[in-house]
Amino acid sequence: MTGADYLLPFRTKLRSMRTESFGADPAGARMERIRRSPHFVDGVFQNPVGARTRPSGSTVEFAKIYFHKEQRARRTPTGTVPVHPTTLADLAAPPATGLRLTWMGHSSVLAEIDGRRILFDPVWGERCSPFPFAGPKRLHPTPLSLAALGPVDVVVISHDHYDHLDLPTIRALAGTDTVFAVPLGVGAHLERWGVPPSRMHELDWNETATVAGISLTATPARHFCGRGLRNQQHTLWASWAVKGPEHRIYHSGDTGYFPGFRDIGAEHGPFDATMIQIGAYSEYWPDIHMTPAEGMRAHLDLQGGHPHGVLLPIHWGTFNLAPHPWAEPGEWTKDAGEEAGQAVAFPRPGEPFEPAGKLPAEVWWRAVSQPIAHPWRRPRGAESVAETSRGDMDLAGER
Repeated sequence: MTGADYLLPFRTKLRSMRTESFGADPAGARMERIRRSPHFVDGVFQNPVGARTRPSGSTVEFAKIYFHKEQRARRTPTGTVPVHPTTLADLAAPPATGLRLTWMGHSSVLAEIDGRRILFDPVWGERCSPFPFAGPKRLHPTPLSLAALGPVDVVVISHDHYDHLDLPTIRALAGTDTVFAVPLGVGAHLERWGVPPSRMHELDWNETATVAGISLTATPARHFCGRGLRNQQHTLWASWAVKGPEHRIYHSGDTGYFPGFRDIGAEHGPFDATMIQIGAYSEYWPDIHMTPAEGMRAHLDLQGGHPHGVLLPIHWGTFNLAPHPWAEPGEWTKDAGEEAGQAVAFPRPGEPFEPAGKLPAEVWWRAVSQPIAHPWRRPRGAESVAETSRGDMDLAGER
């Protein structure tokens, strides 16, 4: 018997584990288009700035921190997260100002912009995992069912990680008339799950699709992709700049900080509102997720270097994905906003608000979190976030 014969049962098991949740690999004409992309080099998609996509440092040390009993307790709420009981009445009347955002938790946001409805990174599943019995589980319920959400003009996906692209959610939306805008290669997953190509706009960076009078541009991000046991980096990741007749908004998806935010802002901004990833950061993966300080820097870059519009923090509070305390992203973002003089909205999951109106400002997380240290705070009189270069910031990796 050869060594390959010993591997055969294991390989068979791996194939059997590749359930429908893993999606599909790009092939055929889609793969040919991927190969023609200027961002696909040496057989993989490349980041705009070099980034380490695997955790750095000692795996043993990370495991000690991540599985430490006391640390684990700090990464979950101490009580019931106060979810807003979103109703049809909340969303029935059009926004008075023409722009309304409803954060559904994590990176899922319903944006009502100039008479159209856009749903970003919808995840209604109980776990962000390929398996229903394992993986990070929701820390709060969805504010309302997908059916109660009402018709959506376009669903926008930032990348194919499980906490942004959810099989049961896409399956449900595939049965509607909605259109999908996704980064290059992600369409392979959607096709396998029942979305016809005629209802998809699959974009490379800096490509634009127009849906119902709204332009959606896939813009660069500093992250990575993959759902399967083999991560081939054949699906792109993106942030999104969205422009209507009267308003402009931006969704960061997942990204590390990089200078390209200034270019995106110069080309597509300034924005009435940005939805910026400020959670699941760690010194073990500093290149692919932003700390709240970096998220604030990104927002200011997008706005031409000055406070403008409203920042909606996303990618926090719903799933336990990093070693930091559960409520730390909210607390740190609040401090960063005050330091920069930037308006920040802090809605409870499911709470609609209009960026041009009264912003939700209640620090609701404090009632259900353990006390939070503030190691990022500078001595009184130190430089503001708006005046500080990234190199001077108190990043998570420097604490």
